[in-house]
Amino acid sequence: MKFTIFYDGKCPLCQAEILFLSHRNEKKLLAFVDINTDQFDAHAIGITCDQAMAAIYGQFENGELISGVAVFEQAYRRARLPFLAWLFARKLLQPFLYFSYVVFAKYRHAISRALGPSMLRLVEWRLAKKNKVL
Repeated sequence: MKFTIFYDGKCPLCQAEILFLSHRNEKKLLAFVDINTDQFDAHAIGITCDQAMAAIYGQFENGELISGVAVFEQAYRRARLPFLAWLFARKLLQPFLYFSYVVFAKYRHAISRALGPSMLRLVEWRLAKKNKVL
């Protein structure tokens, strides 16, 4: 089932993650919507832009909406990253993962200013290198 991820396109770390996932999206099971664009329709989705800024949201093709670390499990599963999907599905890790994501979401822009540009360049470099090999 197709899964749409709603992300903050003004966040370089978020951009790096979406770029990474989009290059692993060979089966087209993932779609990506930047919440800062007209493509994001808060009314149709059922969440506000403020809610989308506070936590990551994803939506299944059938309209079911999920948020938080569960989004990463679904994304990694569809991007053929089974270990990461398995890790994010572990009930024992859920409290830690949830807390970590809440902190990240709250301070996303500060964290992203410090780490985001480097991570984005690293992902772009890895993908360019991979594409040269192919």
